[in-house]
Amino acid sequence: MFRKLSTFEEAKKIIQKHFDAKPLGVEEIPLIEAYNRILAEDVTATLDVPPFNRSTVDGYAVKAEDTFGADENKPIILELCGTVNVGEPPKLHVKNGKTAEIVTGAPIPEGADAVVMTENTERVDNRIYIYSAVVKDENVMKAGSDIKKGETVIRKGQSLGPREIGALAALGHSKVKVYKIPQVAVLSTGAEVTAPGKPLPPGKIYDINAYSISAAITESGGKPVFLGVLPDDAAEVEKAIKKALASADIVITSGGVSVGPKDVIPKTLEKLGKPGLIVCGIAIKPGKPTTVAAVDGKLVFALPGHPTSALLIFHLLVRPIIEGKAGRKTTETVKVKASASTRMFPARGRRTFVMVKLTGDEAKGLIAEPVPTGLSGAITTLLKADGFVEITENQQFIDTGEEVTVHLFKKG
Repeated sequence: MFRKLSTFEEAKKIIQKHFDAKPLGVEEIPLIEAYNRILAEDVTATLDVPPFNRSTVDGYAVKAEDTFGADENKPIILELCGTVNVGEPPKLHVKNGKTAEIVTGAPIPEGADAVVMTENTERVDNRIYIYSAVVKDENVMKAGSDIKKGETVIRKGQSLGPREIGALAALGHSKVKVYKIPQVAVLSTGAEVTAPGKPLPPGKIYDINAYSISAAITESGGKPVFLGVLPDDAAEVEKAIKKALASADIVITSGGVSVGPKDVIPKTLEKLGKPGLIVCGIAIKPGKPTTVAAVDGKLVFALPGHPTSALLIFHLLVRPIIEGKAGRKTTETVKVKASASTRMFPARGRRTFVMVKLTGDEAKGLIAEPVPTGLSGAITTLLKADGFVEITENQQFIDTGEEVTVHLFKKG
């Protein structure tokens, strides 16, 4: 039997008390490797972007006042005084009555304040016929119009995607300071568990949890480190968890936490360090056997072996810890309102999470239909479910047609 079941809220408070979910630390990495990392400091522009006035079209740089009155029947004729190329500082000055050939992206030469598009001109030797007038700054991108020097471009805590990385490159950054990625050790236990890819012997099952939990760790901002499948042997389990604690920031095991003779995880965790077991069973369904230990400043989450239970407990308790250690904002669960398709009963004295499938639509009204499984060991429960309905300990039941809040599995 479990020593004392913690309530769901008690379990969360105990975990928070024993473990600081603040970021691990900061490291500087090449910008080219920074995708999906979390920025560890505000980035302030040290230069204007673009750093100079530049042409947005191919054409001719002019003084706008020289083109006033130009049209197709009465062109203005200007004298060509040179060419401005991309990547070169202009070596000429555009005076009244003059113009310079310019290409897209090239700096606007001194004296010019607008650009006439090539299609609105005609060149005859060194004379340029202007058939359309332009106003000051037309077809010109001003210095600092994209990013101004001194502007805070990206805020600390923001995830770096293609747009943010592009902005950093525009500011000349080749490296960036980001939060370190928490290393999360993953171990599976059970004599019945076999690694995928191998022939499946009679009485065995493939290891589901190592792969689903590892994917969930990556999604949460951590790096999973799979340490293999362990037999139900106390000495082997102790050796493996000690190794995991030495190399990882958080350890997750699955299986071996119930009350059977081969469930050795709780006894093993109690011996590894202080304070040892902090949660030994939670009054919830599914996930009652969940066990948590704090060992010399690190957390070990011992999740149930059943795939649905393991992933749900990860979602509820482990994910926020990994996100915090990675410097990420806690993912907000997307919630929708729906009507219960049938009565939903909680397990007596336990907070219950009922997996549901949504039918209908938000315009006409969503219907939350419990996914029929009967057993938390079925991985298809989560494949079929869109989310879950939470029933608190003091609720007798949810009645047919009653409005419920469905917590969706997809990220917000």
